[in-house]
Amino acid sequence: MTADSISPIPRSAAPREAPAAVTAMVRLIRDTWARSEPYLPEISQFFYGMLFTLAPATRDFFPINMEVQRGRLVRALVRIVQMVDRPDDLVPFLRQLGRDHRKFGVIPKHYEAVGTALLAALKSHLGAEWTPAVERAWAEAFTIVARAMQEAAAADVNPPFWSATVVEHRRLTWDLALVRLIPEQPVPYTPGQYMSVEVPQRPRLWRYLSPANAPRADGGIEFHVRAVDGGWVSRAIVSHTQPGDVWRLGPPIGRLAVDRERSKGVLMVAGGTGLAPLRAILDHLAQWGENPKTRLFYGGPAREDLYDLEDLRALAATNPWLSIIPVVERGEDLPGCEQGTLAEAVTRYGAWPEHDILVSGSPAMIRATVSRMLVAGSALGQIQYDPFTVD
Repeated sequence: MTADSISPIPRSAAPREAPAAVTAMVRLIRDTWARSEPYLPEISQFFYGMLFTLAPATRDFFPINMEVQRGRLVRALVRIVQMVDRPDDLVPFLRQLGRDHRKFGVIPKHYEAVGTALLAALKSHLGAEWTPAVERAWAEAFTIVARAMQEAAAADVNPPFWSATVVEHRRLTWDLALVRLIPEQPVPYTPGQYMSVEVPQRPRLWRYLSPANAPRADGGIEFHVRAVDGGWVSRAIVSHTQPGDVWRLGPPIGRLAVDRERSKGVLMVAGGTGLAPLRAILDHLAQWGENPKTRLFYGGPAREDLYDLEDLRALAATNPWLSIIPVVERGEDLPGCEQGTLAEAVTRYGAWPEHDILVSGSPAMIRATVSRMLVAGSALGQIQYDPFTVD
């Protein structure tokens, strides 16, 4: 398991009530982690030292500069282990994650080494608080996680990754680039999903990106990438990618989707390059003349951040089921734009009953928007989102 291939668990519906034994197990895990988290740097150092001792081959899964990793893997593992009481969300995600980890050559003994190293690292800093009950809770939860991932990996008949050649790299703004690639063979993704990528400028630093288009006859995939502060991969993509570069693409992940046959109405909320997966869904829906009435709130700090607004408006002009509502946080009296954050703009219209709600953007934007919509009366079961670490 690598931190670059573990994202927060998507939440799209109210979970089933977990059995009492599972709830107690998760409570023990959360309580002990709360006491351990202040020591994350020391725990992480111990974890990696133990992991590379137990399974030296796993060192090749990580970048040469381990400072980039910091506490990512440990934090991500703990977050997943803490979710074992949400099987409806966790199990499908773990299956996707297990398929994704095939790209590293992960085999069952590596899972065993990760689990052993994680428990040893926690035990080393919890001391007397690491009781037999606590150890059993962590071991059982990690076993559930590892088993689901391994079963999915063993059942997958697709390649562990796809090679794809860059055929276009174009700056849309100073910090934003469009990259188009042609894979050696089509990647079987559905509109709205995302996938991990590795670029030649940053070997072993896999990062998640969302295709901005529905699958095409030539297999071409378009990514919109913004350079983020401190982003090793995103800055390399925006500044140094060239046609002819060969990327590696991991298996598709994510559950953002629109059921055009059953949906009564669709609300999409996109912040920045979080537009990409929703753009792919719109690209797919545009193949039909009739679709559920769809409203897209597309926001950013200022008008210049809405890099795809004119193309979206052109799409809406030929598809009467689609409405585009631009949102900007600053810019007085900007014609045709809502003012404020996306969370503020969307909830001005109420709770959006009987709508499927898709939210995509930075983790902070998703948290703010979903929280405000729940307060406004939207039901949790209406809302889909796939947050993930961008860099």
